[in-house]
Amino acid sequence: MSAKRVLITGGGSGLGRAIALRYAQAGWRVGLADIAPERAEQVAAEVRARGAEAQAFAVDVASDASMQALHRDVIARWGGVDHLYNNAGVSSAGNLLQTSLDDWRWMLEINLMSVVRGCQAFVPGMLEQGGGHVVNTASFAGLAGAGGLSSYSVAKAAVVTLSETLRAELALADSAVRVSVVCPSFFRTNLLENFRGPQRSRETAQKLMEKAAETADDIAARVVDAVMTGRFLIIPTAPERLRWRLKRFLPEFYFRKLVAALRAAGRT
Repeated sequence: MSAKRVLITGGGSGLGRAIALRYAQAGWRVGLADIAPERAEQVAAEVRARGAEAQAFAVDVASDASMQALHRDVIARWGGVDHLYNNAGVSSAGNLLQTSLDDWRWMLEINLMSVVRGCQAFVPGMLEQGGGHVVNTASFAGLAGAGGLSSYSVAKAAVVTLSETLRAELALADSAVRVSVVCPSFFRTNLLENFRGPQRSRETAQKLMEKAAETADDIAARVVDAVMTGRFLIIPTAPERLRWRLKRFLPEFYFRKLVAALRAAGRT
């Protein structure tokens, strides 16, 4: 029972699954929390096949009660966690004026408030045990400021700011708990499974994913390596790191290039 413990929401597929398998290779105890418990159990079986301990948990990250129940279950089984990945999420597209208020609420409850719930549930235990690491999955969309992804971009930008805020608060408390935020761009995964938005936007996103050079395994390897070295802002693909630098240091140039690229892609 001396192995370190990692809990991953959205652990039943995509990036969550790939991250779980990386931790399994390192001998960690792996918790897979997912709204589809059968998928979480399938990944748990893959983890066990690699010689690591695994536990599947059912959770709806959009529910306060479900996240609190997850916390109680994890504490009862493991006593706490060392690394927490607030990774579960959904996708959408559409301009601010096109997106319904119901879709805004759906997006924010899952992609933003789930991270708040995860941090409030598990960070106090990390503080008590004297250390830990919180890893929040955002997106490069939360940094890019591109049009046509309004609610998704806003939710992911909020996850970046939440992570910055939590990091500062923990530093002020002289805590050994660390924070990272992950901002990937398109890669081959199943993110569009619960997509909401115009069909044209869905087709465009699907094409970009299919053209991407990176798989979920590639992104997971870079993310886990960066977490282990304590990096805060993790942008796992080189083109997006360059775009982020352009936005920071040449914001007006970046904006002109962004608008031109969106127009060329037919996004209005």
